[in-house]
Amino acid sequence: MDVLQFLTRVAHAAAVLGVVLLIAVAGRRVARRLRQPEVIGEITGGLLAGPAVIALVGRPAFDDVLPGPVFDLVKNVAEAALVLFLVGLAHKLRRGRERLPRRSTTWIVTGALVPPLATGCLLVGLVALTGDRAARGTAPLPAYLLMVAVTMSITAVPVMARILADRGMGDTVPGRLSLASAVVIDAVGWLLLSVAISLGAGDLARSLHSLRALAVGVLCALAIRYALGTRTASRLCGRSPRAMAVLVGAAALAVAFTMEHLGMTSILGAALAGLAIPHDDGGPWTRVVSTVSRSGQFLTPAFFVVTGITVLTRAFSATSGVLIAGTVLLGFLGKGLGGYAGARLGGQRPRAARRIGALMNTRGLTELIVLQAGYASGVLPAPLVLALVVMALATTAATGPLLGLFDRLEGRPAGAGTGAAGVPAVAARESVETESGAR
Repeated sequence: MDVLQFLTRVAHAAAVLGVVLLIAVAGRRVARRLRQPEVIGEITGGLLAGPAVIALVGRPAFDDVLPGPVFDLVKNVAEAALVLFLVGLAHKLRRGRERLPRRSTTWIVTGALVPPLATGCLLVGLVALTGDRAARGTAPLPAYLLMVAVTMSITAVPVMARILADRGMGDTVPGRLSLASAVVIDAVGWLLLSVAISLGAGDLARSLHSLRALAVGVLCALAIRYALGTRTASRLCGRSPRAMAVLVGAAALAVAFTMEHLGMTSILGAALAGLAIPHDDGGPWTRVVSTVSRSGQFLTPAFFVVTGITVLTRAFSATSGVLIAGTVLLGFLGKGLGGYAGARLGGQRPRAARRIGALMNTRGLTELIVLQAGYASGVLPAPLVLALVVMALATTAATGPLLGLFDRLEGRPAGAGTGAAGVPAVAARESVETESGAR
């Protein structure tokens, strides 16, 4: 391939990315009008863009507009953006160690993790009962069962944090408990995800190969941890945060794509790199990680579009309505009722427990990342991915309306005035009430 051809492809890919960003802007505006988190609009618009265009013009015409080499380039950019965004997400898993009622946190984590894992087993049973071979795929049963269970248990920390901020619940006990519990649940989820992918290798030799890839990733993460823990790195972080952000981003991409080359998903590599970065709440390292994550977040809409084209296009005709309905129902029940029961067992009052149950049902972008890992590893087939995507969007979109409904049922007007600390008066009152209830 000559230089001119390469530059032409790059320009073509840049134009495609420009269209993708316009779709994301439109999706965010629609989401705001519907009083939903903006990421819901980005996800929905991106996922549906490719299948909609293919349905309108046909696959041959679509391939003429977006030929394979250009699409591969866009796909690589989308994957790199996702890796950089995940560095920030994984780094946040080391936060949230505020003083909260230990009993409440433990019970909420248990309630919002164990029942959803069980609903994953029920979903696998539904697939077996209906004889849906397309949704079953060819992965080994242990890997398939564990992967489905993990996808049902994930909670999206970034989207939840945005909802809490929008509703002024960040400083309330229900908000803090939900966010802290979600961090713990997602940390467990990433560990179970790596186990599921290793089991998906199918035979001992391939399993050992996957474990070798995971071991290489862990060693690379430890090397990053050691290098960034030196005084030289700390001084560079304070003096030249942008230069350090470039180095951290490059290291994360190297680890992620090395693991992918060895047969493991790049998502786990990004998570390991993010966990390896030193934690200093609000300090220089936090700002460096934030820069890396924002640079990836800017292009994450490309990840949604690529997922829609590669996964959902072929899944629409092969996914049954029964599978989608069953997945959505189990998704609501597992996290919602489990989170509520956990909060009640942890000493929270019913009004706080209801909000915690609704918040734990927030899945959003994190769910899509886990689904992409499951699909890329061959454990999850496309029809089941589509059903789980619908479930993730439905449960996340319902979080805000449910919280508003609880306010109305309890005679609390949504969006009440703020108190001295900038927290809505409703939220401030609830903070006091739930703290006394926890005691």
